[in-house]
Amino acid sequence: MTTTPPDPGAPDPGAPDPGAPDPGAAAPVRLTEFSHGAGCACKLSPADLRTVLGLVRANGAAADPDLLVGFDTSDDAAVYRLRDDLAIVVTTDFFTPIVDDPYDWGRIAATNALSDVYAMGATPLLALNLVGWPREGLPFDLLARVLDGGGDVVRAAGALIGGGHSIDDAEPKFGLAVVGTVHPDRVLTNTGARVGDVLVLTKPIGLGVIATATKRAFAAPELIAEAVRVMTTLNADARDAVLEIGDAVHAATDVTGFGLLGHLQELFAGSGLAGEVDASAVPVIDGVRELLAAGMVAGGTQRNHAFVTETAPVDWGALPLDEQLLLCDAQTSGGLLLAVDPVRADDLVHALAAHDTLAASVVGRCVDGAAGSIAVRALLRG
Repeated sequence: MTTTPPDPGAPDPGAPDPGAPDPGAAAPVRLTEFSHGAGCACKLSPADLRTVLGLVRANGAAADPDLLVGFDTSDDAAVYRLRDDLAIVVTTDFFTPIVDDPYDWGRIAATNALSDVYAMGATPLLALNLVGWPREGLPFDLLARVLDGGGDVVRAAGALIGGGHSIDDAEPKFGLAVVGTVHPDRVLTNTGARVGDVLVLTKPIGLGVIATATKRAFAAPELIAEAVRVMTTLNADARDAVLEIGDAVHAATDVTGFGLLGHLQELFAGSGLAGEVDASAVPVIDGVRELLAAGMVAGGTQRNHAFVTETAPVDWGALPLDEQLLLCDAQTSGGLLLAVDPVRADDLVHALAAHDTLAASVVGRCVDGAAGSIAVRALLRG
């Protein structure tokens, strides 16, 4: 019997495939698997907060005339006047993983926390890290990447990280406590809107849908990348555009866990008026509606929808349920929502565009009516 000698250039059939996964290598960590919810969808619902705050005893802070914005409103941060030309803005925000990449999670959480300062018309100055970490469940090199991401965003905002606090926690959490500064006469709140004001939104919505799809391993990589881009875009440019318009912007808030309509309801209720929303004008990230149709709805979004439907109240008109849920989608690191004098609305939209904000969309208006009530229509004109 004859045999053919092996070709020295041929691969060894018994050798491992260099392109195959290493069976001894650890599987990549999916941070979202350690989270019971995604980002700001983990927040207590507006209904839950009303219950809690109704049980909290008054702490006497309202008696201090230098507390310009405090516990009694639904504003994004507290504001305390130090002198006639200087006030500090203090806020905090943290949440569970919203994406699997630790660096991106850190960037998103930091951008989200800084947003509260920008929503008050202020400039961030100093931040402290807030960390919950399962010391036996996740390696510390991942936490280092989270902190790197947060630190890079804070530095990009012109602020400093001055320290922080950490605890051993079964579920990972990260965020910031932030201090900013603002002139006491230039503080933006969500209680100053006026009848006739136009509502302008500076980022598209749909982030909660994408976060839910990410957690369920259902979102395409390019859609996740777009969501990360939106969530890591600071609202600093939007704040700068607002400052250029000046006194014509009467109220502001940012859009986060309570969804667009939840935060609008707070603005309308705080301002003692009602509002109308043009559902067809609200910017939505491409691909989100398809995910929504596939059932990618966060629990926080469902709670938001129940709250505004039963409590606000919202008149949905003929709007389909999926579109209703989209307007209640629990956002993380969303855009600013601004109430502006209609005479200056075009100026604001142009200023936002000049500052390269992600969206500059007129989405509704403020009207006379029961405080906090909202009418949603597919099209509003005139």
